[in-house]
Amino acid sequence: MWHNTKITELLGIKYPILQGPMGAGFSTPGLLAAVSNAGGLGSLGAYTLTPEEILEADKNIKAVTNKPYNINLWVSDVDKALIDYSTEKLEKIKQDFKPYFDELGIPLPDLSANIPSKFEKQVETIFAIRPAVFSFIFGIPSKEILTESRKLGIKTVGAATTLDEALALEEAQVDAIVAAGFEAGGHRPSFLRPAQDSFTGLFTLIQQLKLKVKTPIIAAGGIADAKGIAAALTLGADAVQLGTAFLATEESGATPLHKQILFSDEARHTTISKSLTGRMGRMIANRISNDVPFETEVLPFPLQTRLLSPLKAAALAQGKTEMISFWSGQNAVSLKHHNARELMQSLIKETGELLD
Repeated sequence: MWHNTKITELLGIKYPILQGPMGAGFSTPGLLAAVSNAGGLGSLGAYTLTPEEILEADKNIKAVTNKPYNINLWVSDVDKALIDYSTEKLEKIKQDFKPYFDELGIPLPDLSANIPSKFEKQVETIFAIRPAVFSFIFGIPSKEILTESRKLGIKTVGAATTLDEALALEEAQVDAIVAAGFEAGGHRPSFLRPAQDSFTGLFTLIQQLKLKVKTPIIAAGGIADAKGIAAALTLGADAVQLGTAFLATEESGATPLHKQILFSDEARHTTISKSLTGRMGRMIANRISNDVPFETEVLPFPLQTRLLSPLKAAALAQGKTEMISFWSGQNAVSLKHHNARELMQSLIKETGELLD
């Protein structure tokens, strides 16, 4: 049967279909449960959450599903460039974005470059919760963290944008590797080389990894329907991970406007930009991403996010959608379903028809 793979056996799920662990409130307990209860693996993107918020979210998750699920963190959640970051440079970059704030009639925010990492404390919470899967991006946790995860029976999943990153993850003995193609929406989670030097397409990446890596592979990037699943599995992937398709469903935490735009012609035009957060990510092209070329210096992550957060809120309130970042992968044109349960049923049925 097409759905019996190394990943389904490893993670204790029925179908090799994973929901992308979207952070910033996009993945919700309801979305996670819809996927896990249908036999896939639901995920919670928790990198922005405090340990207390993760515990509360987990309590809500356990109230709606008893199936395996994944919690995702960022190993590197604060750019190293923020150490001793120049106040003069911070103020200069703030002034570069001031015209947008003036247009919306709001003041520039007060910012501090002193942003501590939450990762270590978040990991302690993961150990207390013991989800079936602990996934991570932007690096590899310490040997001690990975060893403790194994002791607790938590499966570990890292993300690779290149073959070199996959080899590093395999050397660290993670349980599975997400092959993150450059078609994927959201942040580009490269960690060995800069993101702009790690633009491998998914189908090429799957084939590279299958030749050199023995660890099970999860394909992610540009997969939105059964044909994409069948293609990835045929190339050798052991599972697939979908992000934008689930982001567009009513169970996700995206705004109604975001979901509406994902089903519109605007979703045909995506770009990769660091202008909105300080790290490169794929989104629907907007005025700011068009105005701020890659060469333009912006604040390091997550300080750039904190700079533009009030701008995004004001733009949303005033209907200035051209200033708002709407994350999306390259294949939103294939979106059909507004309900996560119906999406899962369709993916399972149609993939079976194609592969069985």
